[in-house]
Amino acid sequence: MKTNIKKYILMAAVALGSTLTSCVDDLDTTPIDPNYKSGDKIYVSAESYKQGLSKLYGSFVLAGQEGAGDNADIAGGDPGSTVYTRLLFYCQELSTDAAIAAWNDGDIKEFHNQKWTAGNGFVGNMYTRLYLTIGFINQYLRDTEPGKLISSLTSKDLKNIEQYRAEARLLRAMVYYNALDLFGSVPILTEADPVGKFKPEQKTRKEVFTFVETEVNDIENLLAEPGSNEYGRIDKGAAWALMARMYLNAEVYINEAKYTECIDYCKKIMPFYSLNDSYEELFMADNHLRTNEMIFAFACDGLNSQTYGATTYLIHAAIGGDYVPANAGINGGWGGNRVTSAFVNKFDQNNDKRAMFFTEGQSLEIDQIGEFTEGYMLVKYTNKNSDGTNGSDDNFVDTDFPIFRLADVYLMYAESVLRGGNGGSIGEATSYVNQLRTRAYGNTSGNITEADLTLDFIIDERARELSWECMRRTDLIRFGQFSNSKYLWPWKGGLKDGKSVDSHYNLYPIPLSELNSNSNLTPTPGY
Repeated sequence: MKTNIKKYILMAAVALGSTLTSCVDDLDTTPIDPNYKSGDKIYVSAESYKQGLSKLYGSFVLAGQEGAGDNADIAGGDPGSTVYTRLLFYCQELSTDAAIAAWNDGDIKEFHNQKWTAGNGFVGNMYTRLYLTIGFINQYLRDTEPGKLISSLTSKDLKNIEQYRAEARLLRAMVYYNALDLFGSVPILTEADPVGKFKPEQKTRKEVFTFVETEVNDIENLLAEPGSNEYGRIDKGAAWALMARMYLNAEVYINEAKYTECIDYCKKIMPFYSLNDSYEELFMADNHLRTNEMIFAFACDGLNSQTYGATTYLIHAAIGGDYVPANAGINGGWGGNRVTSAFVNKFDQNNDKRAMFFTEGQSLEIDQIGEFTEGYMLVKYTNKNSDGTNGSDDNFVDTDFPIFRLADVYLMYAESVLRGGNGGSIGEATSYVNQLRTRAYGNTSGNITEADLTLDFIIDERARELSWECMRRTDLIRFGQFSNSKYLWPWKGGLKDGKSVDSHYNLYPIPLSELNSNSNLTPTPGY
């Protein structure tokens, strides 16, 4: 067992898992389980409030209250494919040059073909999962209002619960950031909204952006100092990283440059963290030990948070062909995801340690998407510990999924400087990038000069450093390379050589089910 927070996840999921329906018609948040206990019955001790908090963290990596079981929060289909992090990977990586699935599951091939519609089941599940998670958080905030707390709590307990509530609000801000990034104009629901069926109004992208910004500013001082919280829980470092990421993309979201603000937040983060000596260790089963670089990760545990989403999915789905699953500490591969040749060609495969491709028995080019042996495997994530031992289970993995880490902060700083943000310098930006390059190459042979540091270099360096960390689509959109003909990759748009698609694919559509049930919602332009 890695952390205290993990031991609560499954028991909290069982206790609180029925707070929402498994179908979000009208964003209904009324419990459907007749045995559901209201907040005054669930929260009977100081410990139970922490259990409730862990349900919120668990909602990012579990399908439902039974972990990997069939009783998922979202009904229908494979429970593993309804997990938040797995759906985020579908939306952020399968739609790009970085990943392509051999499977025929549902509408999954529409991601890489960039031909999804408002009826795509996985897109619909992503939207549903976002609002389920928001619903869990809103209910927790309702149940933990000061006037509703049990009377036996000590002053220390009350202080802890105040911090729990701040963490819940930051988690909600993270979800709204994903909604802002993926869907653009969406409803905003908080604990102040009524429980039950109602038709929330759709907010503009600017309003959602402002909501996230305001929430983080409101709770920042209630969060733990960077690196001081229990591992697996968020702190000020995560809040600052979220703000930096949102400001980096502000021109896309609200048509306003916020690069100076991005630099400011990057500079707040940097003094508290340092790069890990090994890149590989950041994606191993014991990556919870890399708190020097890991600002925040979704905690996964082969014994206590069993799921077919998150890193269990990332590791199993990337393995097949001639690769021996035991080398990754697992019991078998699923023969799913590979990378395109365009992505592979961004790496110096002979010298860059981040080029973690398995090529034996694999062709570089993909002629048939459904043939797993076509396309290189990316075996970046593993269920092996840094000492060579296996994780605690050979099916469900221990590897945590990184959300914010210092390497991304260095690259955000460098890009913001190049885009004209104030408060930084090209010299410092080059130094930060070269720290990543020195680690990747094991020496300074891969280092660059200030003249080499261009936006074209940055987008490729982000591909190398942050592969399969659910940022690729967002990065390509920011650089104007996602939907148009500026950058083509194999099978983009459904053609082997790639083709341009319309810019409306820069956003995912509000699902048809939501449009049909809420007259206050309007279709996403182009769909």
